[in-house]
Amino acid sequence: MTNQIPVKDVTPVKVHKPKRSNQNDSYTPRSRIYVRAVEGSLETFRRFFGLIFLGIFAIIPWISYNGSQAVLLDIAEQRFTLFSLTLWPQDLTLLAWLLIVAAYALFFVTTFAGRVWCGFMCPQTTWTFIYIWFEEQIEGSRNKRMKLDQRPMDFDKFWRKTLKHTAWILVALLTALTFVGYFTPIDALFLGFFTFDVSFWAGFSVIFFTVCTYGNAGWMREIMCTHICPYARFQSAMFDKDTFTVAYDPSRGEQRGPRPRKLPHDELADKGLGDCIDCNLCVQVCPTGIDIRNGLQYECINCGACVDACNGVMEKMNYPKGLISFTSEHELNGGKTHIIRPKLIGYFVVLMVMVGLLAYEMATRSSLEVDIIRDRNSLYRETNQGLIENVYTLKILNKSQDDRTFSITVKGLPDYEFYGDQTVFVRGGEVFSIPVSVATDAYNLEERVTDIFIHVQTQDKDGTLIEVNEPTRFLYR
Repeated sequence: MTNQIPVKDVTPVKVHKPKRSNQNDSYTPRSRIYVRAVEGSLETFRRFFGLIFLGIFAIIPWISYNGSQAVLLDIAEQRFTLFSLTLWPQDLTLLAWLLIVAAYALFFVTTFAGRVWCGFMCPQTTWTFIYIWFEEQIEGSRNKRMKLDQRPMDFDKFWRKTLKHTAWILVALLTALTFVGYFTPIDALFLGFFTFDVSFWAGFSVIFFTVCTYGNAGWMREIMCTHICPYARFQSAMFDKDTFTVAYDPSRGEQRGPRPRKLPHDELADKGLGDCIDCNLCVQVCPTGIDIRNGLQYECINCGACVDACNGVMEKMNYPKGLISFTSEHELNGGKTHIIRPKLIGYFVVLMVMVGLLAYEMATRSSLEVDIIRDRNSLYRETNQGLIENVYTLKILNKSQDDRTFSITVKGLPDYEFYGDQTVFVRGGEVFSIPVSVATDAYNLEERVTDIFIHVQTQDKDGTLIEVNEPTRFLYR
């Protein structure tokens, strides 16, 4: 046997982890990560992007449409209002299609650009950076915050900590009120909550989400991203060698080490140095506390903070930028990134199919729905005129936002008598129940069970006929 099995070097990489705290506790779940402030193009874009979505989140519940809240997900009434669209439990298939579209959109974006959802759009990241901003404004820079926590409690430390946590709680409370305002009228919620005139479940929900926001963004922070969020665990299944992720270029950066700023870049090789000066700023600005120089790690949320920090250092040293950048594994190895590739095309095709199915469901969705409930007390009864009568309860669901008049007729039953209103008025987004009865001569009935249809019709604003034929049964004997 002359053929040898090829051996692959799997030398483990030493991963940076935060140092354990100096407390005497026998169990320390994590060390405090003090995130350093950073400036740069990616940080500016992330803040701008986050503020846009934060503004959208805060403004939408206050928008009015036709005299009522434009977006109201009323769980108690089992009715979701989205401007001119009203969704009922019967429309849950639309919600399912919407979630499928969102999932495949996330898969597509992750395959192309890595975990950018976490770094730029995730509410956990957005609120964490908001809380960190309050820390910086009240307690100072990273080094000042570290020294402040090491000091014994005094008046200066006390008022700074009190002010910081007060600001955190106020942000959490406003967040909770806004979020709950999507599920209950927001104007009444704000007024009722501060005047103690709000329902139990609304008040409980506000307090619950306040505690969750305060705990997640103020205390748990990176624990949510590294230990609780499932996305961090399965994201690697969507990565390939052409996925753009935040990465460090070891061929350019190694060997690390300090050097005088006046040392020309073209003389680094003679000194046995790479571009990395080992300043550790990339670690200090990372919200999850990892060292990107150790390679791709599931804790990385692709926020790009280390990219801005490293580019700032490279600029001061007069070195080329991009030692840490959004790049692919192929590009790091000297190859070329293949943007158009089968995996990405597959996700895009499936995404478009799901979007098409969602659009089809929306286009074919009827604004009228009719439910029929038979009288359970008797299968049928004989009237004084000798007719056979069946009793029903009709529920007419007007899914539109417009008030409409509906007409009711019966199909499939000859020479019938209809007892009840055959013209009813139903307001937009409401359910109207009406008891009716249908009778006919027994000579018209050839079977014990006759299939019939309750026909309900109306017209929309432009005169288009909307009708529903709801099947039911007429029983005899």
